[in-house]
Amino acid sequence: MRYLTSGESHGPQLTVIIEGVPANLEINVEDINEEMFKRQGGYGRGRRMQIEKDTIEIVSGVRNGYTLGSPITLVVTNDDFTHWKNIMGAAPISEEEQDNMKRVITKPRPGHADLIGGMKYNHRDLRNVLERSSARETAARVAVGAVAKILLKQLDINFYSRVVEIGGVKDDAEYDIQTIKNNIDKNDVRVIDDSVAQQMRDKIDAAKKAGDTIGGIVQTVVEGVPVGIGSYVHYDRKLDGRIAQGVVSINAFKGVSFGEGFKCAELPGSEVQDEILYDAEQGYYRGSNHLGGFEGGMSNGMPIVVSGVMKPIPTLYKPLNSVDINTKEPFKASIERSDSCAVPAASVVMENVVAFELAKAVLEEFHSNHIDQLKEQIEAQRQINIEY
Repeated sequence: MRYLTSGESHGPQLTVIIEGVPANLEINVEDINEEMFKRQGGYGRGRRMQIEKDTIEIVSGVRNGYTLGSPITLVVTNDDFTHWKNIMGAAPISEEEQDNMKRVITKPRPGHADLIGGMKYNHRDLRNVLERSSARETAARVAVGAVAKILLKQLDINFYSRVVEIGGVKDDAEYDIQTIKNNIDKNDVRVIDDSVAQQMRDKIDAAKKAGDTIGGIVQTVVEGVPVGIGSYVHYDRKLDGRIAQGVVSINAFKGVSFGEGFKCAELPGSEVQDEILYDAEQGYYRGSNHLGGFEGGMSNGMPIVVSGVMKPIPTLYKPLNSVDINTKEPFKASIERSDSCAVPAASVVMENVVAFELAKAVLEEFHSNHIDQLKEQIEAQRQINIEY
């Protein structure tokens, strides 16, 4: 399973092509749109999300609600393109129009791809960089992840995500999966503890008032993953390694951990390793889950627990110092419409990125032409954990 996305932030659309989805998988576009809607929400989002109403159009690979086994093409229309047609259109423009063109960017933003991207691809208008490096592209990745989640749900693999921290305000208590499932969508910062939610809103409001931004930590929990997905044999087949790469590839993500994560550095081995137990009904299991569902780069049957760190968004309404690439004179960085905090939305993005990486690994492990074939293989794999 693999995918390709294309499109710019203020272009006409985002396009996704997904290859490798088994045939006869039932696809309801509303399930994809539900994930798209969640990505647009969250306290601290900017005006762009008031303009866009992200919905998916399926243009290939699905017929009468079921996948064909051929590539699936999804399209997300950018409603804001109507205001950017002259600037972002594909047709050539005259020199006079170029001279009069508004919104040319020559003052790169610290922490963004602007300057280095301009150097690498020899762009003198840094808009050519930021349009693609924008987090708008995560809308396409959420669409991919939504398809992956539909597939994995058929295998009784389910996903839950939450916010753990925003700007130093924490809701880092350990919750069981049912508590997360029942409470995650009850507030606009996606935390379980309502008393913490208002503290987070206050922190976001303070950052916005100061023309600043704040980041945080998000967590994804995956339930129902059978043992043995991934491999210890080669570095690039380790499932936790693949998930880590996927997570840090999300815009503004700067760190990833599993289970207790960096806390493992403080604890003795006796408090980190998860003791192995056996039950005739469920087979092998662990007495704890400090390692977050992984041993040797493979799933061990316990819930997979992934945490990701998102830095503050680099576009500030109180911009930092920069340099104009044409004059080399010091200037304040360019200001683009942006969020004060996108951590709640980032929890949705990470959940869907993890879903794709897991679905990809499952389909590599159990090559299947159609969904019933995959279900049979997964059930056989679960039986191994009992009979071994």
